[in-house]
Amino acid sequence: MRIYILLKRNILTIVFGLFLVFLIIFSKNNLSAAKDGLTLWATCVVPSLFPFFIATELLNYTNIAQILGKLLSKIMRPIFNIPGEGAYAFIMGIISGYPVGAKIVAEFYSNGICTKNEAERMLAFTNNSGPLFVIGTVGVLLFGNSTIGILLFITHLLASITVGCILGISSRAYKLSEKKLPYSNTKQEKLSSSFSNLGNILGNSIHNAISTVLLIGGFVVLFSVILSILNRLNIITIFSNLLGYFSIPYDFSRALISGIIELTNGVNIASGIHAKVISTNIILCAFLLGFGGFSVLLQVLSIISKFGLSIKTYFLGKLLQGLFAAFYTLIFINKFSIFNIDIPINLTSSNSTPLFNIFIIVFMIIFGVVLSFINQKKIANHNI
Repeated sequence: MRIYILLKRNILTIVFGLFLVFLIIFSKNNLSAAKDGLTLWATCVVPSLFPFFIATELLNYTNIAQILGKLLSKIMRPIFNIPGEGAYAFIMGIISGYPVGAKIVAEFYSNGICTKNEAERMLAFTNNSGPLFVIGTVGVLLFGNSTIGILLFITHLLASITVGCILGISSRAYKLSEKKLPYSNTKQEKLSSSFSNLGNILGNSIHNAISTVLLIGGFVVLFSVILSILNRLNIITIFSNLLGYFSIPYDFSRALISGIIELTNGVNIASGIHAKVISTNIILCAFLLGFGGFSVLLQVLSIISKFGLSIKTYFLGKLLQGLFAAFYTLIFINKFSIFNIDIPINLTSSNSTPLFNIFIIVFMIIFGVVLSFINQKKIANHNI
């Protein structure tokens, strides 16, 4: 018992110490992985996201959020149980990609526009993969087919809306008495001086956009190195072999595990798997895009932690979004001929056994997390 307590208290020290040791031991492979991460960041992330980050920062100096709040409050409140301003976070999050939605929601909460519960729920469905990444990178570059990218983006969007509705319904079932943070006048000062200080606004927007894109770059490089270390330690291989007991081929389980850790590496592996039914590859990518991976989760945590927002609802929402995105992709491929790029999928056929088992495993994980989350809500509601 004493050893357990000591390990619990020093777990981060142990993990960080081991990470430093493995950086030295596997320095050659880690150097190559870091270079690959930097190349991925420079060639994919910066060109596709940086302009959107600047545009988002510029819009933050306007009253567009308030305008959308007034126009769409009658839609956002009944459907998602959030303020109308949440429409701005959702639109910019789906257009710009990770982690713009999280930044906007955190700013809403700090400015007293929404409560803590509303902010945590908004995080779960407004922070999404952008169309340039889903359609351009995954669809065109990885699969070589823009139709696949469009399909993945449509189901990604539908899944995020579904999660928002589910969380909105659950919030009404477990009402918590919360207050908003005091409203900040900083935004109003920026608005009143926006035209006279256009140079400052442009400079601040570019500076903030650079900070965000550098943050993402750091996470991409870090998790590229982490994946390299896990591969050298054969940890990913061990887990992939364990999933083999569920009749999931090694390549699919490796893509699933890698994607759960870091999104880009996972979809890259999934898109390159040689399979009789390419729909399985696409559906696996749909799940990974919906979940986002722990790399994105930690990006979000780095943004919201200073505001005291919890990551639990975000984690649950992303698990659900991944499952719904995979399910919607399966339906679209079967029901719409434009997306049916191979033979129809039959979950009882031998070709689709890996897909069926992946669904079962993911469903079991999400079901357990949901039960735990609901139980915590009941306890919190009872204590009030």
